[in-house]
Amino acid sequence: MSVATPPLFLVDELPTEDTAVLDGAEGHHASTVQRLAPGGEVRLADGVGGVADCTVESAEPGRLRLSVRRRARLDPPQPRFVVVQALPKGDRGELAVELLTELGADEIVPWAAARCVARWRPDRVARGVARWRAAARAAAKQSRRAWVPVVTGQASTRQVCSLIGGAATAVVLHGGALRQLVSLGLPATGDIVLVVGPEGGLTDGELTAFRAAGARLARLGPSVLRTSSAGAAALAAISTVTGRWN
Repeated sequence: MSVATPPLFLVDELPTEDTAVLDGAEGHHASTVQRLAPGGEVRLADGVGGVADCTVESAEPGRLRLSVRRRARLDPPQPRFVVVQALPKGDRGELAVELLTELGADEIVPWAAARCVARWRPDRVARGVARWRAAARAAAKQSRRAWVPVVTGQASTRQVCSLIGGAATAVVLHGGALRQLVSLGLPATGDIVLVVGPEGGLTDGELTAFRAAGARLARLGPSVLRTSSAGAAALAAISTVTGRWN
């Protein structure tokens, strides 16, 4: 993380005037936790590309008064990274979302793979999705992202196949694949769907369905990574290959 980058706070709407007040949970974090003082710089973001660069005019507990210096609307990054993440066990789900967000995922799709140890019961799907969305929001703030990743509802294998079919390209991470991820030709625009399987691996049926939908298989390297970290490692690799990090 660059220390020269001002802290980012997420707001529902960007200010339209030359002054603004940051209060509520974000104001509390800015004034009480980060102890921002007059003269400090902050960036407000609406999570969908809109930003406002501000200077702190005054600070009091739970509240900052800001002077707005500049507003901008940032284009969404290209290509767009869509990560289908098999449900990890325990709190590794939130860890996976945190890492994926920091490494640039634009959309995260929780997937109930056949060999997932973790299961979201029907009455707890909404709670699981809410936890993942909260983790994505927090990680977007930490990594200074103007775009908060979309976290969808839980997807079935059939729904994942539909995503693959509509993508510019799709890659399934698989340790037995012959080609490395970085050797694949990847598009510079459009959706790149990346499928990350569970700790127990993909079933033959899942592999067959994904390949029939148009996905290619690729491996990262010689190491075996946990499902909670494999997606982030893959995003780092393809961010370099596609120019997202240029």
